Amino acid sequence: MIQVRIPATSANIGSGFDSLGLALNLYNYIYMEQIDGIEIKSRDHTQVPTGENNLIYKTAKHLFEICGKPFTGLHIEQENNIPMTRGLGSSSACIVGGLFGANTLMGNPLSREELVNFAAVMEGHPDNSTPAILGGLVTAVIDDGKVYCVKQEITEKLRFFTFIPDFEMSTEMARAALPKVIDHRDGVFNLSRAALMSVSLYSGNFQNLKIAAQDKLHQPYRLGLIQDGDKVFDLAYELGAYAAYISGAGSTLMAIVDEAQADTFEKEARAALDRMGHASWELKKLMIDNLGTQVSV
Repeated sequence: MIQVRIPATSANIGSGFDSLGLALNLYNYIYMEQIDGIEIKSRDHTQVPTGENNLIYKTAKHLFEICGKPFTGLHIEQENNIPMTRGLGSSSACIVGGLFGANTLMGNPLSREELVNFAAVMEGHPDNSTPAILGGLVTAVIDDGKVYCVKQEITEKLRFFTFIPDFEMSTEMARAALPKVIDHRDGVFNLSRAALMSVSLYSGNFQNLKIAAQDKLHQPYRLGLIQDGDKVFDLAYELGAYAAYISGAGSTLMAIVDEAQADTFEKEARAALDRMGHASWELKKLMIDNLGTQVSV
């Protein structure tokens, strides 16, 4: 049985809507082998689909068919550490895990670059699936089914704090909140800040991140869907965060913090959440994952 390890991802990073994303050291594990039929189970308490509608199974079967390889079925076991529908790339992890598992079982007929393209096409955008595969900070564009991207390894001295609310937010719901038309000035506003975000994270000019995380395309419309989201942003900056933003489509909020301040930030942020009545929210301290998806045979 092969093992696939897929990192969580945080997309958009404020201004880089559908184009920027980074990988984090929180992992889903998928164990897979070929059998006759379907056997799917969870190794933890998470409820997962056990039929052909399971996204990992469906993705793997699809890749077998594309490659023209015989497919009889799969035994899949999932360890789900990435919270579902919270803006941390849980669906991307399933797609990427299914692709890498199937590719490995077939003897690796496809390159990592080809898997990047398949994953982005299946997801519809490259900002989660590409960093999940490559690791690090990724700037990516998909054009006519091909992903054009740059991966940058960033320092492990940064800490990424996830404020994970106790409610789900589907991508469909989050996208429904967005306007159909934007002002040209808002487009320019985001373009300049997205470029600044990518360069500043890579170069270590972290004093730029607060400005770089500013956004006019999605966060102003989504933040109201997250109870006390604006207060969490204010809290993060009061406690010295470099930047705060909505992770992916939400509902998770993310703060980027210097390693030297991480312990104090964690203690004070936890206490503040409790005072705000959000004792059920999860606060996780994570680091960058610069490796991406890993397969063990």
